[in-house]
Amino acid sequence: MKTITLKPGRGRSLKNRHPWVYSGAIDRAPADAAPGETVMVVDDKGGKLAAGAWSPASQIAVRIWTFDTRESIDADFLRHRLQRAIARRDQDAAAAGRNARRLVNGESDGLPGLIVDAYGEWLVCQFLSAGVEYWRDVIADLLMELRPSKGCYERSEADVREKEKLPRRTGLVRGEEPPELIEIQLGELRFLVDVRKGHKTGFYLDQAENLDLIRRSAQVREVLNGFAYTGAFAVAALKGGASRVVSIESSREAMDLAARNLELNACDATKVEQVNGDVFNELRRFRDAGRSFDLALLDPPKFVVNAGQVQRGGRAYKDANLLAIKLLRPGGRLVTFSCSGHVTPDLFQKIVADAAVDSGRGVQILHWLSQAPDHPVSTNFPEGRYLKGLVCRVD
Repeated sequence: MKTITLKPGRGRSLKNRHPWVYSGAIDRAPADAAPGETVMVVDDKGGKLAAGAWSPASQIAVRIWTFDTRESIDADFLRHRLQRAIARRDQDAAAAGRNARRLVNGESDGLPGLIVDAYGEWLVCQFLSAGVEYWRDVIADLLMELRPSKGCYERSEADVREKEKLPRRTGLVRGEEPPELIEIQLGELRFLVDVRKGHKTGFYLDQAENLDLIRRSAQVREVLNGFAYTGAFAVAALKGGASRVVSIESSREAMDLAARNLELNACDATKVEQVNGDVFNELRRFRDAGRSFDLALLDPPKFVVNAGQVQRGGRAYKDANLLAIKLLRPGGRLVTFSCSGHVTPDLFQKIVADAAVDSGRGVQILHWLSQAPDHPVSTNFPEGRYLKGLVCRVD
């Protein structure tokens, strides 16, 4: 096994079991180590710290497989990690009446860069790092063995692959091609999922518990649903007894699928106003028209993709929340999210607080929200908590 030597004093994060080694921490690396190859990381005195996958093109130069330097990284190692991750999810999902869930959540499951979601009888994978790319075929075979499915489809097209100098790739990996739409069940709610073209792997499974929260808290409320996508929150609100839902979405294709999801759940379409347009423009139009709501939902796309976009993206989050707060009736609720990993929970709370100040209204935080339990966050990898949410009451 080839060796990566760290600069003096740069092994502390590995001793704290953080799974990343940045390129700036490396003193010496072999020129002939291949991308994805397993390497041993040692401190400046030669002490073994961890074994990980080498990625010379990335700022994250090594993603750690194991801190037990006696372990071999092979098919048996991967089998054990996959088996453990899948077993943890299947029991919880069956109890919750769900046939869709995340099976593998990257670093938090000890499989850096690997995402695996299950949608009914199909699996959807993302190979997002050089290490899992190196073991791609082995992982695909193991998944079909450990979680027998009709097919395994790949959605390896996230921006992080470019940082690893990996080409974007989508398509069938094993088994049968998935149908155009897959029907999934999340408790009392059902949805149609496009795993080929939908966001992420097809659906925001990380919002499963928050959908249930909305279903339980939308009774007889008029709801504003910004960034509505395929209408999951609209369905949840209507099934929870909302009197009316106004959904804003810029994608006509997503709106069409939202209409089908409403029909699938036997929702009253006359209670839904679908608005095709830019959310910021439509919220300003509603404000100018004097419209108001009891509950405002904001689940925008990732406004901050990298550290250089934090200031600009933060303004977008603030503007959306400011407009939503102004549209709420006294006593109304704001349920707002950020899925940007570079926006920390503290920063997101500050952004919402700044929006509250500019609105001139009193705002109280009632609950803090996060991603569903099948998207766990390892204690040694706080970066895994990318989804932040707040439930606020507006005076």
